[in-house]
This record gives sequence, C-alpha cells and structure tokens, in this order.
Amino acid sequence: MKIVVASTPEQEHHITELIDYMYSSIFPIYFEDEYIGKFEKWNVLEPKEEDVYYNRTLDKAFKVISSLQALIAVLETIQEEGYQEYYGELFAKNVQILNEYGYLFPFTIEEFQSVNNPEGLSKYSKPANQYLA
Repeated sequence: MKIVVASTPEQEHHITELIDYMYSSIFPIYFEDEYIGKFEKWNVLEPKEEDVYYNRTLDKAFKVISSLQALIAVLETIQEEGYQEYYGELFAKNVQILNEYGYLFPFTIEEFQSVNNPEGLSKYSKPANQYLA
C-alpha cells in the first residue's frame, strides 16, 4: 500500500504565481505581445485536465515549483550575465520536468538568448501601481 500526500492550496497558489510571473516579467522581455497571446491560446504552462501527469501530490508540486523557480532564475541570470553552457543544461532539465507533469513549455534556451524588449513594456506586464491597472 502506498500513501500519497496531496499538495496544499498554498503550493497550488504558488505555482499559479510563478506562472503569472513568467507571463508578466519574463516573456515580455523576450517576446512581443502577439506571441505571448499565442502562448495563452496554446496553453503554455497550463496543464490540461485530460493530460495531467502532475496529479496534485505533494512531491510533484515541489518538483513543479522547483522547476519553475529554476527556469526563472536561469532566464534572469542569462539576461544579466549572458549565456553559459551550464545554463542550457539546467534549462533543458527543468523544461523536461515541467513537460513530464503536463505543463507545456515548448521553448529552447536559444529563444531566450536575445532580448527583444529590454524595458519589458507590454500589456502583459504588471502595472507599477493600482491606478494603472
């Protein structure tokens, strides 16, 4: 008999926050708004119910959270310091983990090596204050 512990609501919320951060802070630096809109239509970083390998268990939630955090760290580091081979390996490993659990992330590290919008101004960016929202 195997005991499985369900993920907590806080973990689920944190996963959602990390995905929102990717859309509002990472993607606008590298992609134009029209492409980000296509990502939403393609359900990038949104697990499909019929295809969910991540079945809301505690250990899998930790893996998804860790992978999202690692991808964010790698992409922010590349933006600041430039690309190094180690980052490519780390990126590929974490993309594979996300894809295993049903979170579509169809990008390669090469797509994040050139900044298209250094200011990150986009309709997907978070507003600077509540009056701009």
